[in-house]
Amino acid sequence: MATELWAIGVALANAVIASFAQLLFKKGAHDLTRKPWNIIKSKNLMFGIIIYVAVTIPGVIAYHYGDLSVIYPIFATSYIWVALLSRKYLKEKMNLLKWLGIASIIVGVALIGFGAIS
Repeated sequence: MATELWAIGVALANAVIASFAQLLFKKGAHDLTRKPWNIIKSKNLMFGIIIYVAVTIPGVIAYHYGDLSVIYPIFATSYIWVALLSRKYLKEKMNLLKWLGIASIIVGVALIGFGAIS
């Protein structure tokens, strides 16, 4: 099966959007206590869950119109987006090894993408 270009775009958009959900999970983690209902009370956690559910449907559609071996690594770019978002919004530090990890993810996803075209 050939992977549709728009399916790759959907996967990339989902990766970015899901990364915002991860950011909300991190912020919502501060609201947690030993009481399980605090998950429901946390606006950050609930909004993060809603975002995850929302990106699932277009993600499944992207899987339908593309090879799993192409689409899933595109979703893996969420590692890149999470690192960049956590640096910007959570003021987390990036060191050389983290930047090298991001670069290797970019190279790996690009190689997979080019392999899907040929």
